[in-house]
Amino acid sequence: MQGFRMRLVVSFFALILTCIIGEVYPAPPSDPMEKRRSDMVKWDIKSRGISDKNVLNAMLKVERHRFIDERQQGDAYSDHPLPIGEGQTISQPYVVAFMTEAVALKGNERVLEIGTGSGYQAAILGEIVREVFTIEIKQGLYEKARERLQRLGYNNIHLKSGDGYFGWEEHAPFDVIMVTASANHIPPPLLAQLKEGGRLIIPLGSTVFYQNLTLVRKAKGKRTVKELGGVAFVPMTGQAQRK
Repeated sequence: MQGFRMRLVVSFFALILTCIIGEVYPAPPSDPMEKRRSDMVKWDIKSRGISDKNVLNAMLKVERHRFIDERQQGDAYSDHPLPIGEGQTISQPYVVAFMTEAVALKGNERVLEIGTGSGYQAAILGEIVREVFTIEIKQGLYEKARERLQRLGYNNIHLKSGDGYFGWEEHAPFDVIMVTASANHIPPPLLAQLKEGGRLIIPLGSTVFYQNLTLVRKAKGKRTVKELGGVAFVPMTGQAQRK
């Protein structure tokens, strides 16, 4: 009987509290974008052989939907490129992960990226390495990426508006150089700005059809070149098109 009275009193006070604060709502559901991003990493990246934990964690953390137009939100975590304006695209997530893993990042590197685009690849790099220097030739994209990366709090990413063909000499040498646009040759200034022991990755070949993703390692004054497979990137503009 005493237990029944206690439950009655508790129920009475719960009713009073509900009347005071209004209807009690259930906890909001988890972010659906987080679930889609997790599925993307699981099925489109990890299941296809990407195993570097730093890369997987960065792909899980960086919100790809923040780097595209609101009208494309439904495709944010689909494994294909998306247009970002001015004839450019945000790369396929698997390709972003593949290129990032290929340059074997340890975490203390200074990386030069050629072709900021939306800023997504720079953000992935920024989650892993010490500093990222990224160059975008198209002014409109540069301004959007700069505002976006600042808003997201990437203080270790430095942006420059200009022709990436010539690199960023005042901050050289770099441990890693990543070119996210295709070229029919490796720009000599980039090779010159690559540190001893450094890695350079670039989509190399026809700028009209397909390219070979090419990894260059610089060691003891020599360069070794390895082709990693076929890709299709938009072409580098500026000086690269004049060669």
